[in-house]
Amino acid sequence: MRRVGFRVAVAVTVAIAVVYGAAAAVLDAFVARRVLWEVDQQLALRLVDVSHLSDPLASRPRTDQGTDGVPVFLWWIAPSGGVRLLTAGGPAFPAGARASERMPLSVVTGTGTSRFEATPLRGGWLVAGQTLAGPSHIDRVLFYGELVLGPVLLATAFAGVLFIGWRASAPVEEARRRLLEFTADASHELRTPLTVIEAEIDLATSGPPDPAADREALANVARESHRLQAIVEDMLWLARFDAAPPLPASEPVDLSATAVACVARFQALASSRGLALEEVIEPGIFVDAAPGWLDRLAGTLVDNACRYGARRARLTVAASGSRALLRVEDDGPGIPTAARAALFDRFRRASDAPGGAGLGLSIADSVVRTTGGRWSVEGSGLGGACFEVSWRRSATVPPPTPVHTRGAP
Repeated sequence: MRRVGFRVAVAVTVAIAVVYGAAAAVLDAFVARRVLWEVDQQLALRLVDVSHLSDPLASRPRTDQGTDGVPVFLWWIAPSGGVRLLTAGGPAFPAGARASERMPLSVVTGTGTSRFEATPLRGGWLVAGQTLAGPSHIDRVLFYGELVLGPVLLATAFAGVLFIGWRASAPVEEARRRLLEFTADASHELRTPLTVIEAEIDLATSGPPDPAADREALANVARESHRLQAIVEDMLWLARFDAAPPLPASEPVDLSATAVACVARFQALASSRGLALEEVIEPGIFVDAAPGWLDRLAGTLVDNACRYGARRARLTVAASGSRALLRVEDDGPGIPTAARAALFDRFRRASDAPGGAGLGLSIADSVVRTTGGRWSVEGSGLGGACFEVSWRRSATVPPPTPVHTRGAP
């Protein structure tokens, strides 16, 4: 992606260089024509002033100052073709300027380029001329200014476009990287149950019929199929969420009732694992969320606690000022501090304990962020991990009732 940004910066810089060169050429041509026009105007005015004298040829007109302080000289070309210098100290009249009817014109002389203008006088031509040293100096200053400014402008444009391109492509690159990781991890997670199912079917069909072994193989296939279905459903949920993230819901949801139902749903699982699932729930805690989302969030956290807890897990719902708290903790191995930064990444797991694909906490994080909640992942007083989420309480909170406690020591 950085290589693409570099190529884009080069292409944009080349385009700017072409535009800059064209603009500079147009500007140079305009300035040159404008300066030349001003010289012609000065020469024409000088000719008008001299031609109005009573006897221009005998008065020896003074040497005037033209454009940029350059002296203007006068000549008279007689009908016979002879040339007479009218201003003192002037140079010889160049032979290339004798065709006075084609003036104004520029003539290259030994000292540079000169500009000449003429007007009829006494059957001949009164000619005014000056060197273009001053205007040429202006052209050179403009040219060198453009020559210096051009590389600076192009370097600045290249650096700016490259920086903007890299900054703009960073999210795209990050999304591409995460998509590749997601695809690789999803393929791995899906391949595992498929491999088990294939192996069980091969084992069951390769030998003689054995009802007990076949039942065991079918049980293993069913277990892996359920796991495969759970992974696919989680992936579809995340895909829908990424494609069209829902707006935060404004419907008040009873967090306390959701937590009570969640504990009741996981009691059998906790008991089968020899785990005491406790609850400390303050009734009447409402938050604004989509119906069913808080149930999925609480279920994900309690399921993790049941999976990683050793003997105890606890779900707490309480009010803290204007905020509602949902806390799930266990006495398991906990989560290392270094692993907490990537805890909610997809297909990332905090331990190697069996079960799960590492998508549950990603879904939980999507729910928390969408409902305006705040995460806190710390060590638990029970000795393991503690997941806490807080929300702003709903404005429709009923009067508080006594705390309900069951199973807590």
